[in-house]
Amino acid sequence: MRSYTLKLLLLLLFAMALNRVKAQDPVICKGSLGDPVINVTFGAGANFGPPSPYSTMLYVAGCPDDNFYTIVNSTDVKNGGSNCIPGNWFSVPQDHTGDPNGYMMFINASYDASEFFKQVTDVPLCQKTTYEFSAYVLNLLTPAASGGANQPKLKFTIETITGAPLATITKTIDPTTTPEWVKCSVTFATPGNIDKVVLKIENQAPGGNGNDLLLDDIAFRACGPVIQLGFNSITATAPQNICIGETHAYDLVAQIGEGYDDVRRQWQRRVDGGTWADLSNETSNILKFTTTPDMPVGSYQYRIAAAEAENINSLTCRTYSEPLTITVNPKPVVPHMEPAAACEGGALTLNATGGVVYEWHGPGITQVNKNQNPLQLENITPAIQGNYSVDVTSASGCTSSSNTFPVTVNLKPVITVSNTATVCKGNSVTISASAPGATSYSWSPAAGLSDPASSNPVANPIETTTYAVTVRNANDCSDTKTVTVNVLGNPSADAGADKKIFEGQSVMLNGAAQNANIFNWTPATGLSDPHVLNPIATPGDDITYLLTVSSAQNCGEATSSVFVKVYHKIVIPNAFSPNGDGYNDFWDIEALVTYPQSLLTVFNRYGQQVFKSIGYDKPWKGTYNGAKLPSGTYYYIIDLKLGSPKLTGWVLIVN
Repeated sequence: MRSYTLKLLLLLLFAMALNRVKAQDPVICKGSLGDPVINVTFGAGANFGPPSPYSTMLYVAGCPDDNFYTIVNSTDVKNGGSNCIPGNWFSVPQDHTGDPNGYMMFINASYDASEFFKQVTDVPLCQKTTYEFSAYVLNLLTPAASGGANQPKLKFTIETITGAPLATITKTIDPTTTPEWVKCSVTFATPGNIDKVVLKIENQAPGGNGNDLLLDDIAFRACGPVIQLGFNSITATAPQNICIGETHAYDLVAQIGEGYDDVRRQWQRRVDGGTWADLSNETSNILKFTTTPDMPVGSYQYRIAAAEAENINSLTCRTYSEPLTITVNPKPVVPHMEPAAACEGGALTLNATGGVVYEWHGPGITQVNKNQNPLQLENITPAIQGNYSVDVTSASGCTSSSNTFPVTVNLKPVITVSNTATVCKGNSVTISASAPGATSYSWSPAAGLSDPASSNPVANPIETTTYAVTVRNANDCSDTKTVTVNVLGNPSADAGADKKIFEGQSVMLNGAAQNANIFNWTPATGLSDPHVLNPIATPGDDITYLLTVSSAQNCGEATSSVFVKVYHKIVIPNAFSPNGDGYNDFWDIEALVTYPQSLLTVFNRYGQQVFKSIGYDKPWKGTYNGAKLPSGTYYYIIDLKLGSPKLTGWVLIVN
């Protein structure tokens, strides 16, 4: 009787617990998650994947019709040669994780409610532990096809082995403008005496018009409080980079939120994405350790696990923080640097590899060029000669130094060349160059040279030419200098245009010459210097000068002449007495006779013309038409016909 009463009491307590579970509201886990107890990713590969062992729907290796599903890595599949995406479904080229080869479940739902997924947990569940059952769902209907169509409506259920519901949630997956994965989840806390549950995802909407979806990454895992983790403080979560051979001390600090009655902790580490392993005796909120110089290159991740005290040793009961990462990076490999040499005045390029940042050391290194790579040294001198090295730093901040290597600056040849030469056209001259240690000579242009590769070729150019000689020495360094050969042709002379001046004036002669450097004017009368091209001439009378030009090279001579017209000064008397006494009987205008084109006109006081003369060979006698004019004042105009102003005035006749 006592045994029966005890059993009845236990059943009553179980029923009360079950009612409490059924009454609880399912929620999304907002804290930390454990490693999955169940993790269905459908695998990866080429279309199509194998049937799912967790679904009672009908499988097809092609485009699914109503009540069918397939396993694909892309919805762009074909059925009988036709494309599966007629415009009503999104084209989804990869699974939820972004893996183009990752499989997902492609469902064309049935007209009636059906079961997409069902699985029994295969490991014992922990007591006093909350679990989350979740999956990612994508509504395949495009915006154009969504109007009036049935949208996917999924029921997530957690139940006992006997079918009693423990937690459930129903979620409608609304249409989106672009393909969008939605996480659906439900949580529950394990009741007493239940260590296995059944997980289900069921279709709650009719098929036919719509209700087409993708399903991926179905997971069942422990859910716990928020766990924060950082380097020295919970806010410092950035990955750490160190270099191999270095020693660094770390304090990893954890903060676990409320949610456990008696929380326990366990630190874990994994290397290069391998298996997480517990760190012995590391069960506090702080993990202290120091990296050692012999720590291999790799990625080291640390996290902390949390669970109720009685569950901490069960991997299915724990929840975990996000990991912190410390990467031990290799030092860059710097290739051996070979000795370098270049010629004085030239350029030298030094190139290193193996990193992203470079710092050079050596006599030619400045603040401006020390971080260049390749390093360009321009117009180099012996001052930059010496030993060099380079520090190479990788993207992770690790530095290696190169070997020390010598840089040599070879001197260029010191060239002495002959002076500029001048020759008459058709003649030749020897030009020369010399340099200690020279191994070759090269003259350019080669035209007119007897031997362009000689140190002293004979030059016979047809016109003035500047020759450049490049000399190379045993170090294969070179330099260049030039020699000009002036070629003089036959002299030519031009004395310039004829000149006109008045008596007492001066004028410059505009002489010009080519291929000449010796000048001579004859006669020298009135010249400032008869041996220049442009002397100043001050002749007293009309004169013709002859310019003779020649050259010091005796290339011939040439002549040219110029006429200088000298107009004499006109003296006009203002009175004369034509009375026949033999004294002052004529109007004698001095020098007017030298102007044969001049025009003289005389008027009486009434403006009547009384005398006219072109030239002045015969002076005026004071008559008009052979008759003697009365004494009085008469007025004159003299036009010299030189373009100069007319001369005007009066003259008095005294009888």
